[in-house]
Amino acid sequence: MTFDISNTDPNSKARAGVLQTDHGQIQTPIFMPVGTAGTVKAVHQRELKEDIKAQIILGNTYHLYLRPGLDVIEKAGGLHKFNGWDKPILTDSGGYQVYSLASTGRKIKEEGVTFKSHIDGSKHFFTPEGVMDIQRTIGADIIMAFDECTPYPCEYGYARESMDMTHRWLKRCCDHFDATQPKYGYSQTLFPIVQGSVYKDLRVKSAETIASFGREGNAIGGLSVGEPAEMMYEMTELVTDILPKDKPRYLMGVGTPANILECIALGIDMFDCVMPTRNARNGMLFTTQGIINIKNEKWKDDFSPIDPGLDNYASNFYTKAYLRHLIKSEELLAAMIASVHNLSFYLWLVGQAREQIIQGTFKAWKDKMVIQCMQRL
Repeated sequence: MTFDISNTDPNSKARAGVLQTDHGQIQTPIFMPVGTAGTVKAVHQRELKEDIKAQIILGNTYHLYLRPGLDVIEKAGGLHKFNGWDKPILTDSGGYQVYSLASTGRKIKEEGVTFKSHIDGSKHFFTPEGVMDIQRTIGADIIMAFDECTPYPCEYGYARESMDMTHRWLKRCCDHFDATQPKYGYSQTLFPIVQGSVYKDLRVKSAETIASFGREGNAIGGLSVGEPAEMMYEMTELVTDILPKDKPRYLMGVGTPANILECIALGIDMFDCVMPTRNARNGMLFTTQGIINIKNEKWKDDFSPIDPGLDNYASNFYTKAYLRHLIKSEELLAAMIASVHNLSFYLWLVGQAREQIIQGTFKAWKDKMVIQCMQRL
């Protein structure tokens, strides 16, 4: 994997770059649609490519390991072959899912994590080495180190102990990753994850530790878990000032359009979040003019396109009134249209940000767009 920065914004830390993988090129800043179980919910691959213009999607180690299982994925020739997506894929290590299973009897110790399947209650054990093997088998282009995502709020002592263990796990991840080979004839790369909750000294220590491993890219985890947005921005800026400038920076699980724009200004290159698809299924639309709750009565007889500011089919062909009808009727097509629309908006937004960075006008555009795209219509 290679990463080249072509342009930087003169009035912020935003940068435009190109990430090259064996499955193709990714222009940054980029938003990555979340395909937890090997599919972006309610969206098929042709729409991802042609309408949404996605350049990379996510899969999840925990979910794919449980279902369909590694034997099926390996027989298919890896996740790319299994789901028919021939562009880059990134897999989350499952650390966040393990964090979210705290109420089910999850146990974390130095060796790894014991947890119960949310599907059938069966017990499983994840180790840093095992998670590397699982992600080798899934076959993603970019794989994540196994970490613990701490909750918010989190006591300082716990955050420090968790971070230190995440660093020890990272050493085991790197050693095992470097001792193994990809299974399907193309290269894979490993991203470490910065932790430390919302404590400045821990975030600094974690960023310095992660940077010292010299991997091809780095991620920031443990944010967007309930802390105030300003605190998230503060931690992000602190970390991006330490992580290598010549390597991609991935802020995990973020976020709203405003979050993404503000964090691009802080030097983040890669984002993912379930928000565009999850909110789409509940009738919340992100548009070039602001946020629409399509369930509201005011859209009942609005026969204008969902968003003519976007160039995808769904946003221009279907009307607000028709989509409202589908949502209120709980038709499956509603989730499909709304998901394609919201993801198209997110990819449009980061694409516009990239163009503004290249033109040297990002900061002024961002300040205006943050207000515009988050206003309620």
